[in-house]
Amino acid sequence: MNRPGTSGHPDDSTRSDVPPDLGGRTVVVTGGTRGVGAGIALAFERAGAHVVVCARRPPEVPLGKADFVPVDLRDPAAVLAFFDALPRLDVLVNNAGGAPYRPLAEADAERHARVIELNLTAPLTASIAAHDHLRRTRGSIVMIGSVSGSRPSPGTAAYGAAKAGLESLARSMAVEWAPEIRVNTLVVGMVRTELAHLHYGGEDGVAAVARTVPLGRLARPADVGAAAVFLASDAAAYISGASVLVHGGGERPAFLDAATANKDRRTTAGHDSRGETR
Repeated sequence: MNRPGTSGHPDDSTRSDVPPDLGGRTVVVTGGTRGVGAGIALAFERAGAHVVVCARRPPEVPLGKADFVPVDLRDPAAVLAFFDALPRLDVLVNNAGGAPYRPLAEADAERHARVIELNLTAPLTASIAAHDHLRRTRGSIVMIGSVSGSRPSPGTAAYGAAKAGLESLARSMAVEWAPEIRVNTLVVGMVRTELAHLHYGGEDGVAAVARTVPLGRLARPADVGAAAVFLASDAAAYISGASVLVHGGGERPAFLDAATANKDRRTTAGHDSRGETR
């Protein structure tokens, strides 16, 4: 899953870099009211963009200067009306998504189909609705994908299938809509958000999962936000149809810990027992 965390507003206080200047541009972030989406919205705001967040429910924590518009992204008519009302659009970030833990045999097909609807059909609907705006501004689309789309995703199989489809959709879209519109995907790994406990457990669980990541920690929403800003900026003007991995180096292969050969020579990629880089 790419959406898990702590509590409160995403923290970008550790970032001292100066983001690209996106002043004068309008950015829509779907599902940007918390977690990864809020981190993305905040990153674009820091870059000087006018940010519009749309979701079914308003944010519990204020999103700085971002505007909020209630939209059910599963309702094509509502999505079209939302984009038609915008005076301008330069960047669309298709972030809305996620799924509860639900083994395939423990729910009917309709429930799994709704996961696919939110994570694949809704981004398609929003992208088509935004197409004319983005063509006029020679804008870009950033899909928020997941490592679940490129590896087995037990317990969230429909989510993984949708994210795999989202990457394929983005690559096709990048070809069909070039050269006016660039389309890229951020393939996001495990993120520490206010919902992390639902996926990894308490602090002990989060720390244990962090130890499986080569960089020694889960991503922060600000990490994903910074990558999204880069892909939308002029610095990425020749990048389209790409899948950019934001996963801290991925996952340590399980066979390394299972094998008995050379066991005394292997390390945990430079991490101490708390999952922190030495």
